[in-house]
Amino acid sequence: MGCDRREQYADDLDADRSLVAVTAKTNRSKADRDPAEWLPQAASAQRTYGADWVATKLRWKLAADDKERLALEKLAAGCSDTVGCSRRASAELGAGDGRADGSP
Repeated sequence: MGCDRREQYADDLDADRSLVAVTAKTNRSKADRDPAEWLPQAASAQRTYGADWVATKLRWKLAADDKERLALEKLAAGCSDTVGCSRRASAELGAGDGRADGSP
């Protein structure tokens, strides 16, 4: 990801899902880990987090690695169609290491 695009990504406030307020403790525990490595502790928040992650990845055309895609598919399994669409969308993320491009 080029410098200009990386800056646009970091400053993105155009989508409701781009920035979610969390505690400092949660922010530190997540760091730069993807859903294969970190999920919110509250089970009720995990699917929403996954859907938001996928939406951001698709919006910025970022790839996801195999572990990340698998974790997103597990989150979406058994979801209603609204959230379950993140499972279909995760297939669109493509192969590759999304972290090389940045992580939501």
